[in-house]
Amino acid sequence: MLGETISDRLRACLGGRQADKRANLLFTTGRGHPLGGNNVRTRSFARLLGRACLPPMRFHGLPHTAATLLMAEGVDIKIASEMLDHADITTTLRIYSHVLPHQQDTAADAMDRLLAR
Repeated sequence: MLGETISDRLRACLGGRQADKRANLLFTTGRGHPLGGNNVRTRSFARLLGRACLPPMRFHGLPHTAATLLMAEGVDIKIASEMLDHADITTTLRIYSHVLPHQQDTAADAMDRLLAR
């Protein structure tokens, strides 16, 4: 629909429940009220961590954890930067360069294979 935003479409898919239509909230309680940050962290998030057999961690540390795990698995830094919604890849490199040292070995091994041909 013309003029419809992504959040409008998501809200419609989620049933459109919302106590304050001006609040532009995507996720609410069952009664349409805003989710309380402390409630999300202590109840929902902690419960999900337990179910996944993960140690306690800070909710706001999730992007850092995700980026570190992705880069440790060799995901391209540009892809990780885009997933983190960083404006520039240099931001990602500045924050997460500690994860990349193992990639020196990977690059050296690749060069050895190429030159051995």
